[in-house]
Amino acid sequence: MSTLSSEVRLAPRLAPADALPSEAVTRRRKSLGLAATAAAVLVGATVLAAVLAPVIAPYAPNVGITADRLAGFGSHGHLLGTDGQGRDVLSRLIWGARLSLLTGFVPVAVAGTVGTALGVIAGLAGRTLHGTVMRTLDVFYAFPAVLLAITIAAALGSGISNAIIALTVILIPPIARVAETETARLRRADFLEAAAASGARRSSVAVRQVLPNVAPAITVYCTTLVGLSIVYAAGLSFLGLGVSPPTAEWGLMISDARQYIYSAPMVALAPAFAILLASVAFNVLGDGMRRVLDVRSENFA
Repeated sequence: MSTLSSEVRLAPRLAPADALPSEAVTRRRKSLGLAATAAAVLVGATVLAAVLAPVIAPYAPNVGITADRLAGFGSHGHLLGTDGQGRDVLSRLIWGARLSLLTGFVPVAVAGTVGTALGVIAGLAGRTLHGTVMRTLDVFYAFPAVLLAITIAAALGSGISNAIIALTVILIPPIARVAETETARLRRADFLEAAAASGARRSSVAVRQVLPNVAPAITVYCTTLVGLSIVYAAGLSFLGLGVSPPTAEWGLMISDARQYIYSAPMVALAPAFAILLASVAFNVLGDGMRRVLDVRSENFA
């Protein structure tokens, strides 16, 4: 399976229904669980902080005071200190959440739409079209996802839009694979055969019958990919292929802090920790959603 799929950690499959009392199974499936609930709260808090950045950020993100440069952790007026240009690290962290979340959600949303469409089409199509679609997508698996994203971003040029395009391209194949697997599993279902026997058009069957049944697996998988997309986008910015200075973005903040890593480690540790928390939170949230939606973990193997 793809590099992307192997990077997403998933919990073991739930025990079969006959191994637990029915009420316990139902409650377990409907509850996110403590870890996933905490992850959801963390994701919500991050999104809220990004939206309210103009209100809650103590300072402007791109304006620094030379006299305050490299202020340490807990300095007066600068909770997380300042960077090499005297800019408040906490303020840049809050403002940076905007672009980091943008590069997490947008590529996954676009790739989820395109990948789901391709997967459903391939799953319902005949052998020729199925082979054409899936073999074309398999070409992307010949390249490591990170290297492919770097290549595309380098070819298009630096910038947030080009970084989003690069991330979208590498996310489409694994999402399409999950959609195709789910569609193939449903293809011989009784309700689909009944719909076909009633004379329903294939497009109508795909939209009204297949898509609602494929959506839970795609939703869970895309949730886990948001954190991965944030990490990849930060990597592109770190290499100079994403956001351009002096814009506040977590990956770019780490890149700017390289020369101060020993004298002022918090300048680099703060955005690195934010990226780590976001990645883990989306993965844990996706795992909790998998239990709630009763999606089989084999779909993502």
